[in-house]
Amino acid sequence: MIETVNDSAVIFSPHWKSAPCQAVKRLIDVLGAALLLIALSPLFVVLAIVVKRSSPGNIFYRWRVVGQGGRPFVSYKFRSMVSNADDLKARLAAANEMTGPVFKITNDPRVTRAGKWMRRYSLDELPQLYSVFQGHMSLVGPRPPLASEYQCFTGFQKQKLSVRPGITGLWQVNGRNQLNDFNQWVRLDLEYIRRWSLGLDIRILWHTVAAVLSGSGK
Repeated sequence: MIETVNDSAVIFSPHWKSAPCQAVKRLIDVLGAALLLIALSPLFVVLAIVVKRSSPGNIFYRWRVVGQGGRPFVSYKFRSMVSNADDLKARLAAANEMTGPVFKITNDPRVTRAGKWMRRYSLDELPQLYSVFQGHMSLVGPRPPLASEYQCFTGFQKQKLSVRPGITGLWQVNGRNQLNDFNQWVRLDLEYIRRWSLGLDIRILWHTVAAVLSGSGK
């Protein structure tokens, strides 16, 4: 049975209605993204060289995703896969380990040697800081889905985009690579929306740093 819930069923934390809280969240996003982009710029240069030398193709991957309210936007990642990864995806569909419209397999053969190292420490995700600075994303929030995945979302799954998506969230610090049920992932996003506060964002960021430094990414 397909689970569908209308957008009106989303339970929001009262802090979402607080203009000061929203202003502080956005201020943290802008200052945090700007400072990290500046501080990590030497690392960006190194990663760009590593990607370029590791395999043929562009340095950045144009990540076509969907944001708050179903609005599409383009974000960027350091390319961690072969340049024709999207074309090869259909051939690997039978190996998908996720239930639902998203795709994930362990030891994805499309990932390059350099890509495995970058993914381990989430270094490929760093260019998304620019999307945070632009306002398409937040440092913390539900993970934005690919536009192709969003087309297959149920009403229940679309609820995760009731707020601005983020680079990290509860999914990152509660299971991360162990989650194989997409609806469970959505439930964590909805729990974040229901419980949201500035304090929760800070705790998630703290735990995300610990998770990244541990090299638990894939």
